[in-house]
Amino acid sequence: MQICPLLSNGPVVTRHVVVVGAGIVGVSSAIWLQRAGAQVTIIDRAEPGKGTSHGNAGVLAACAVAPVTAPGLRTKAPMMLMHPDVPLYLRLSYLPRLVPWLGKYLSVANDADTRRISAGLAPIVSDSVDQHNSLTADLGLSDWVTDSDYVFAYRNRTAFDAEAYTWALRAQAGFTPELISGSAVRDYEPALGGDITLLATMKDHGFIRDPGGYVAALAQAFAKGGGAVMQAEVKDFDLTGGTITAVHTSQGAVTCDDIMLATGVWSKPLMAKLGLNVPLESERGYHIIFKDATGGPSRPTMIASGKFVATPMTQGLRCAGILEFGGLDAGPSKAPLALLRRQAKAAFPNLTATSEVEWLGHRPAPSDSLPLIGQIGTSRVYTAFGHHHIGLTGGPKTGRLIAGLIMGHPSNTDMQPYAPQRFSKG
Repeated sequence: MQICPLLSNGPVVTRHVVVVGAGIVGVSSAIWLQRAGAQVTIIDRAEPGKGTSHGNAGVLAACAVAPVTAPGLRTKAPMMLMHPDVPLYLRLSYLPRLVPWLGKYLSVANDADTRRISAGLAPIVSDSVDQHNSLTADLGLSDWVTDSDYVFAYRNRTAFDAEAYTWALRAQAGFTPELISGSAVRDYEPALGGDITLLATMKDHGFIRDPGGYVAALAQAFAKGGGAVMQAEVKDFDLTGGTITAVHTSQGAVTCDDIMLATGVWSKPLMAKLGLNVPLESERGYHIIFKDATGGPSRPTMIASGKFVATPMTQGLRCAGILEFGGLDAGPSKAPLALLRRQAKAAFPNLTATSEVEWLGHRPAPSDSLPLIGQIGTSRVYTAFGHHHIGLTGGPKTGRLIAGLIMGHPSNTDMQPYAPQRFSKG
């Protein structure tokens, strides 16, 4: 058992922290807590790295500071839903349940809120590669992080200019692309089809070639360092005197001094047990792995026309994207996968593969696109979920921030934008 001096001149005490969630955010938090001297137990109903952290595009997207809810979305969304080649889908049977959240989500699709949200996202993502390197450095896992450009591929300059608002937000956060056009596009990336005539390349980014394997490797390193990983389902909490004392699981009660919730979209029912109604929805995301692929890109490439990212991974080429609202319970839809397959073949006309693997996962989407990071009152219950599209990108930084709060070593980052009780105001 490790010990941690919480006060420089006080008694030496040991804190037992339970981390609920074995995705990238939970495992990163557990490692940083362990480094700070806490005794840590990770609890998840699945094995580490098996959920949403497995299925993402693998990009360490430091420039991902622009939310989906840009100005104009309220008028564009209905038309987008009706267009067969736009990667936005809605299961109509789910609409009645979605409406309350959707109203809040669309209410921030204005310039002032978009800039506020962008300013909140920047501290979580903008140093992503450095944060992943810091997380893995002394664990012998540095090889998991691959430095690379992050490429945005456009049909022409007009298509690039149509996203000027988003690029201005990125520039404000310190990210300005290098543009490649004409014949130089094929020199830079030979796999791209002739319809793509302009690239916006972002330097100093990176990617993970097997996100699920990466999280599993981090969890193994955590366990090797003395941490505990428990496969169980969290049922309820003991809050004696308003402070956490234990968590009840399908495997029995686990006592603790602090608890941290990092269970993505499944955090919503757990927050309800604590008396908080969080406007959080599943943004269903899809990927297709083209196994043993040839004819794909050599670095992560966002195909702007299809809003999906193609990333070379260990298994093959992973094409990940699509935005679908339909809840947690329904199975995968055929249309999003068909569109993703169609768009991938158009972008990479010489793409071949031995087989394909389809996947559906659930991105945790708060109505204001900002994660919930912080303590609920003085309960010693902490949150670290709601990362929308930036879970892998921002997981290590989030873990570092929340570990500092729990162990009494807060950073100089303004945590107010991520306050977990912000939706209970007013």
